[in-house]
Amino acid sequence: MPKNIFVLTGAGISAESGLGTFRDKHGDGIWARFDPMRLATPEAFAHDPETVLAFYDARRQNVGNARPNAAHFALARLERGLSARGDALTLVTQNIDDLHERAGSREVIHMHGELNKARCQMCGAVRRWTEDLGLSHACADCAFVGGLRPHVVWFGEMPLHMDDIDRALRRANLFVAIGTSGAVYPAAGFVAEARALGASTCEINLEAADNASSFDEARYGPASETVPAWVEELLAT
Repeated sequence: MPKNIFVLTGAGISAESGLGTFRDKHGDGIWARFDPMRLATPEAFAHDPETVLAFYDARRQNVGNARPNAAHFALARLERGLSARGDALTLVTQNIDDLHERAGSREVIHMHGELNKARCQMCGAVRRWTEDLGLSHACADCAFVGGLRPHVVWFGEMPLHMDDIDRALRRANLFVAIGTSGAVYPAAGFVAEARALGASTCEINLEAADNASSFDEARYGPASETVPAWVEELLAT
């Protein structure tokens, strides 16, 4: 039977590239230092758009300076290896960075959006955007000024591509979560869905996630070490 592997990645896979996680058990995540209700909600943007845009400008600069690590490259290698033998990989990420793509992954589902894109609140158009984003910028599609926002999912908003994710979960015979906290829904519930559908499940993480008990197998350690080792084992079978 062909292998259909569903991989979910979280902030932990990009931590070794210098991008901070949002929440961890040691209180060092981004949301321990910044109030998400002031920076990552539609209401915050409506109340103080300059502060919200400045926060995401800084994050966009950090992502631009970061480089993919061995874990990102390993998943790109897995995609190529599975495709070459008729198997399939669905790579879904909670991350808004583009490190998977820069490592060579061709098909990436960004369920929480992409930092290097802007979305117009008037016409809904989404365009690549790598510079600072300000209220003086006009939408290239409808010409409205002041309506552009980061193309990211804020608290209180629905994640993207959920129909595609649901179809992929139903096809999967192996579900793997890499670098996730297991605390953010709906992503934290994917493992339970996969298990209910008969898939095997594996957690690859620096330490146990909040939903660790839902996994059949666990591998703990730095992503740059654990993920390449897992990929080599998988491609050898």
